[in-house]
Amino acid sequence: MTSVLDRTTDFLEGASRNRREIVSPEGVPLPVELADYGERAGAFLLDLVFWLLATILIFAVLVLLLLKGIDIEVGASVATFIAFLVRNLYFIHFELSWQGATPGKRIMRLRAIDRRGGPLLPGAVIARNLTREIEAFLPLGLLLSLWLTPRGTPIWEEVSLGAWLLLFTCLPFFNRDRMRAGDLIAGTMVVALPRRTLLGDLAEATALHVFTEKQLKAYGAFELQILEELLRNGGTSGASQVRREVCEKIRRKIDWPAPVLEKDTDHFLAEFYTAERAYLEREQLFGKPRLDKHDQGGATR
Repeated sequence: MTSVLDRTTDFLEGASRNRREIVSPEGVPLPVELADYGERAGAFLLDLVFWLLATILIFAVLVLLLLKGIDIEVGASVATFIAFLVRNLYFIHFELSWQGATPGKRIMRLRAIDRRGGPLLPGAVIARNLTREIEAFLPLGLLLSLWLTPRGTPIWEEVSLGAWLLLFTCLPFFNRDRMRAGDLIAGTMVVALPRRTLLGDLAEATALHVFTEKQLKAYGAFELQILEELLRNGGTSGASQVRREVCEKIRRKIDWPAPVLEKDTDHFLAEFYTAERAYLEREQLFGKPRLDKHDQGGATR
């Protein structure tokens, strides 16, 4: 079902943003927006800059402290190893710590997620980032070594390495979810986080009831399904009284500061349902599903 916010987004953003719907292990559909090619390239370039600066800094410190008078070839080997180590630790560390984001992805408001709707597991993070060595860094390193080495290099070697690099670079253009090889192997995809801060502010300004994150943590997916059924069956006998009772229970549970008038009951429940569903979908997307009100840890079961 398309909401007013979704239709407004389509009108403001046009058809440039491709959307998908993934289904979580609990059967909850989660709408996501795929990251654009330019956004992913920008995030990757930013991460390359950060990684390069970190590598140069670490290597400079090691040179000053430990490597005085070392042979040039040995120094080059040490530099290559340090670059490999820092590069892989950089991507793996941040995606594990920041739930699928790196500094570059954070700046571009992107995130890697499990495309089956589950939490992003450490094995998937390691797989998608180690694959990047084969996709980009290995062919780039070989090409640079061929260009910098003063010897007659057969042209077919350069052409083969260029084709290798081009093939992996263009792979996201040939699948509907814009996945690179690492995503295909690890079962991940890169999505864009919402950018509509102004729309959210306007919605809060006009809403009668605005709920905090602490209040939305009071319930889980099970209670949300019950509330949805109650709202769908609004015309049945006695439903009005049941909704009134449920409204009072929710108000007490979340410590709502003011009483809800009887005429505002349906509006309060509808707005709470909308806010609660958005919160649970966001938590599920970040690998923290909340099955019911007793599921304090949000762990997958």
